[in-house]
Amino acid sequence: MPAVVPHRFLIAPSGFKESLDSTEVAEAIGRGIRRALPGAITERIPMVDGGEGTAEALARSTGGRLVHHQVSGPVGDPVDSHFALLGGDLEGTAVVEMAAAAGLRLVPADLRDPTATSTRGVGELVLAALDAGATRIIVGCGDSGTSDGGAGFVRALGARILDVDGTEIAEGGAALAGAVRLDLTGLDPRVRQVDIQVACNIHNVLTGERGVARVFGPQKGASPEQVETLDRALTRWAELLSTTCADTLEELHLDVATGPGTGASGGLGAALAAVCGAHLRERFEVLLDGELSGIDLDAAIERADIVITAEGAVDFQTPRGKVPAEVARRAEAKGKPCLALAGSIGEGATDVHDIGIGAILNIITIPMDLAQAVAEAQTLVADAAERATRLLVIGATFDAD
Repeated sequence: MPAVVPHRFLIAPSGFKESLDSTEVAEAIGRGIRRALPGAITERIPMVDGGEGTAEALARSTGGRLVHHQVSGPVGDPVDSHFALLGGDLEGTAVVEMAAAAGLRLVPADLRDPTATSTRGVGELVLAALDAGATRIIVGCGDSGTSDGGAGFVRALGARILDVDGTEIAEGGAALAGAVRLDLTGLDPRVRQVDIQVACNIHNVLTGERGVARVFGPQKGASPEQVETLDRALTRWAELLSTTCADTLEELHLDVATGPGTGASGGLGAALAAVCGAHLRERFEVLLDGELSGIDLDAAIERADIVITAEGAVDFQTPRGKVPAEVARRAEAKGKPCLALAGSIGEGATDVHDIGIGAILNIITIPMDLAQAVAEAQTLVADAAERATRLLVIGATFDAD
């Protein structure tokens, strides 16, 4: 007998960095599906991964609200930012999305120097959340434009980072090479009195070959020389955190230099754990378990015939904690097929077939530069979703026998 045409589609994409957020990607995929299959039922769950849009999505899913607050941006200029206060059973929980204060989109293209940018604004958001009465804080790590090891963050909380002369060092990761003392006497005591859960990619570590400088420095604008400078500076920072915050790190059973999640958001994870006693957790455990977020991905997968996810680039990094990998893992566990749309397909992309993604479809079909692809992203995504759906319909015309 003929195979069955998929009728219920779950759309669970990531955003496309500096182009479309996950809600926009989901809407575009839905349009493409309905062009090919007008009667299709589409359920959209724009995925949150701790990066841009996380605070807004969780406020919406729990009936909470966004609180707007101006903070110091990653290059020092004031920026309009926000955090979320969740509603319903989660009152008292705040969501601080680090990208809202120190994200890559807040760093002008001509100022992208990860040796100089700062996470100070993230600390200012945490203080604002505490002032608003938060008793638990979820910090979303993703889409960062900084690599200062969280040094700016802890200074916003009242810490001081001093050089050999007892003078405060400059902002930015490179300056950490000259740090000899971390003074926590002025730290706001509230940060050690609240439950801080960090939603991060636990594959990211602070130092070494897989560390912040070498893996993410070039993506944030670092030259080869700056990569080496930054790695040396972050190694020094790890030593300082290890000695100053030894008791806290022992309680967490965490090696601050190479422990899981210490490299999250340019090393912000390391500072959150060491200085604040925060728990570094796999981001999807925090954001998709329903209990904290109101988002129940597993239940939505159960209702679907097929799952479609998406990401700006599918490559060797995708299986290491990216949104499509998590969606595919959960879909495979429930016996549901999963298709991925990609802005680009890079080295190692075929590895995703081992984690449950049955097929990858590139949204770009003709040569075009990045600026054109960004400008036409919604159309490209919708067209790719339409092509994928038409292929599924054709495939269903063959006999299952």
